[in-house]
Amino acid sequence: MEATAREFNQKSSQILAAAARGETVTVTKNGVAVARVVPITADDIPAYPTDPMGELDLPDLGLPDLDNDEIEDALRGMGS
Repeated sequence: MEATAREFNQKSSQILAAAARGETVTVTKNGVAVARVVPITADDIPAYPTDPMGELDLPDLGLPDLDNDEIEDALRGMGS
């Protein structure tokens, strides 16, 4: 499928729907191909990290592991 830049601007949702159906759309400007909209597969999509920062490698500081109550006790009275 081929679309002009004007058609792409005016009918982008239909062009994206065509790509979602598996069609490749070549966009032209003044008769010259300038872009291609291609369908993607699950293999094309990178895996998302499990948290916003991805995996973090924190150094071992040799500190004891504290449970929530111990942390609250240590922080009680700190600050305001």
